[in-house]
Amino acid sequence: MSNELYWVGLGFISQFVFFMRFFIQWIATERKKEVHIPDVFWYLSLCGGLGLLVYSIHRRDIVFIAGQSAGILFYSRSIYFLHRMKRKRSE
Repeated sequence: MSNELYWVGLGFISQFVFFMRFFIQWIATERKKEVHIPDVFWYLSLCGGLGLLVYSIHRRDIVFIAGQSAGILFYSRSIYFLHRMKRKRSE
């Protein structure tokens, strides 16, 4: 197998992880019958975004790199707030 096939595999797997965040959010919203974003949404966003960033760096796609880099900052910040909220609740 060629090295490029591994990269394409990483790209597809990362895209699938990124897609799953939408699917899980949709299921959570349907169950609650109101808009709901479960915690796992942010973890899938971060993991999928990191994988896509690595893939886009390999491909040298500056547009994709910029978009994923910004997203990773937002996802990380949301995860920070999740942890902060949980700490406050447990106090």
